[in-house]
Amino acid sequence: MGAQALAARPGVALGKRFFERSVQRVARDLIGCTVVHGRTAGVIVETESYHAEDPACHAFNGRTRRNEVLFGPPGHAYVYFSYGIHSLLNFVAEPEGDAAAVLIRALDPTRGLELMRKRRGLERAEDLCSGPGKLTQALGIGLELNGGPLDSGPIRVLPREGRWRRPRIVTAPRIGISKAQELPWRFCAAGNRCVSRPRPVQTALARQG
Repeated sequence: MGAQALAARPGVALGKRFFERSVQRVARDLIGCTVVHGRTAGVIVETESYHAEDPACHAFNGRTRRNEVLFGPPGHAYVYFSYGIHSLLNFVAEPEGDAAAVLIRALDPTRGLELMRKRRGLERAEDLCSGPGKLTQALGIGLELNGGPLDSGPIRVLPREGRWRRPRIVTAPRIGISKAQELPWRFCAAGNRCVSRPRPVQTALARQG
């Protein structure tokens, strides 16, 4: 079943059913959806998928206090500190107990740009959310939001609308990790200026249905 069939009505947050699927499919189908937190929002233009069987996943070595949310029900936020500096935002996917999540790597800002600029100390819109640590700073997302439901909590995910209904997507190996780097589990909106660097080569593009 495609992303649009699983999506809620326009303006209504995506629910558990959307996230309770293959994490790779969820990561791909999130491209073009919108993340909303407070007065800020942005369209998802880059994601990466992670699964417990993947050595780069936090759940690879089993359940811990830190990764407990990964094993919980799908459709919840998994927020963690990276190198003790940046909060990174992930969405839990697959059936409960499978331990999988999608890392949100970049957004194309759509709302609250002045607030984002103040938080980031930058002016250019394309620089505000062009990385996983940048977007959480721009949207004011921290560890206190770990575990929150995405359909009724402070972070909401809205379905594709308008020109984002059928985005062109390119896949590439994940970046910023030291294990399983060869897996093509990075998904990006083709040609979008807000995708983080290094941007994937614009080949083998697929139109999402």
